[in-house]
Amino acid sequence: MCGRFHLIATPEQLIENFRLQRLPRYACSYNIPPGQKVLTVVQRADSSYKAAYLHWGLIPHWAKDRKISHQLINARAETLSQKPSFKVAYQQRRCLIPATGFYEWQTTASGKQAYCMHRADLQPFAFAGLWEYWTDASATLYSCTIITTAANSLMRPIHPRMPVIIGKQHYQQWLEKPFSAETRQLLLATDSYQSIQVSPISDWV
Repeated sequence: MCGRFHLIATPEQLIENFRLQRLPRYACSYNIPPGQKVLTVVQRADSSYKAAYLHWGLIPHWAKDRKISHQLINARAETLSQKPSFKVAYQQRRCLIPATGFYEWQTTASGKQAYCMHRADLQPFAFAGLWEYWTDASATLYSCTIITTAANSLMRPIHPRMPVIIGKQHYQQWLEKPFSAETRQLLLATDSYQSIQVSPISDWV
């Protein structure tokens, strides 16, 4: 799974990496947990990219209330087309969630060891995500989830799941409509992890 990450890129790095015309008010964070507003990139009708803050923890448009959100911080790539919570968003509302690193905990005989996965140059990368809207009597809430897949050889010793990372060269393919078989293949590729390093850290996260 992916339950904690950081985003410490500069505004200039984010604007360049995600080809943004502008960035909403931004503050870097070393510890982003579920339930917070997270920076998210979506594609406009004219194919340009827009950044906005969405609630991390997806709320399907048909949900009776927001309580389901904490159960849907992640979405398994293998079952996106089957799960009622995700299948419409998978077809129509894909997004990118910028990060500069994410955390996982390895269970050992002596306890748990925290690790941070990041690029050596700390440049931003993008998780594959889905977004949704949910409306009650007072307002519309926009939310998102991070897609995960089975861990590769780098991540498997630490955790059986890992977030899907979309390479910069595939941003448009992931975001654009309509959905295609090639879009599905992006969830299976792990080449974006070739630039990821694993660093043991203290348990402060």
